[in-house]
Amino acid sequence: TPLRLPGAVAPVFEDWLERHYPDRKQKVLNRVRAERGGKLNDPNFGSRFRAGGVMAEQTHDLFRLAARRAGVDGPFPELSVAGFRRPAGPQLSLFE
Repeated sequence: TPLRLPGAVAPVFEDWLERHYPDRKQKVLNRVRAERGGKLNDPNFGSRFRAGGVMAEQTHDLFRLAARRAGVDGPFPELSVAGFRRPAGPQLSLFE
């Protein structure tokens, strides 16, 4: 998941960068803005957990390469509920 800086988190993160990495602060913030259309956060549903731009594409490509090397780039296995059982006892009667 790309870095998100919602609400009051952005100023806290900027302050932390200023205190710990002042020489890299602008570079980091500019990278976040490059993935977020010029902003530090995209609050819109459906796009806030996705990033765009060159850095996001490179991250996606690196992830695909790592998944292929690890052998997990194929289709997901079929899901099954066979390993689960409904617990016995009166607890479930609360929801009836």
